[in-house]
Amino acid sequence: MRLFAAVLPPDSASRELAAAAAELKALPGADELRWTGRDGWHFTLAFMAEVADETVPDLSVRLERAAHRTSPFPLALRGGGHFGGRALWAGAAGDVAALRLLAARADAAARKAGIAMEERHRHYRPHLTLARGRGETDLGPYVDALRPFEGAVWTVGELALVRSNLPRSGVPGERPRYEVVGRWALGGGAGAPGGAG
Repeated sequence: MRLFAAVLPPDSASRELAAAAAELKALPGADELRWTGRDGWHFTLAFMAEVADETVPDLSVRLERAAHRTSPFPLALRGGGHFGGRALWAGAAGDVAALRLLAARADAAARKAGIAMEERHRHYRPHLTLARGRGETDLGPYVDALRPFEGAVWTVGELALVRSNLPRSGVPGERPRYEVVGRWALGGGAGAPGGAG
């Protein structure tokens, strides 16, 4: 199964971002982008690609430890950026250092569980993907429109393990479906592994 560790924004933050995204969708050329849905918004901490079923229990134990060692921290959605013409994203503000630390711990947990992870060649940049382009799309106007966006601060209180179910229908524009398969409270509170989500 395709898995990744993530921080999921609360509904209140998603609503704020959805309002900002609605304005972006009114810009020229927006209909040529593939927009992600609110149900798929997340900050990826560690992408694990294909993980064998028998590895998941050990991975879950290690992610729980990573969550236990990390205190809850404040975060907000703020501004945005792009990766070339391929992806438009919303950024993060607040205790971004704590988010980076949680990402490093999730990555280490996956490695210790025996999962082959890509080497990190650049500094972790927290981002929440809003839309994807075809590679030559000029995303600058969207980034400019996102620049003043400042969402309310919330407290990140859990680490999630998410399964990515890739589209299989062949219908153009179909998006992956995401399913939370584990949640662990930060700072050692009671976690809830399983399919809640």
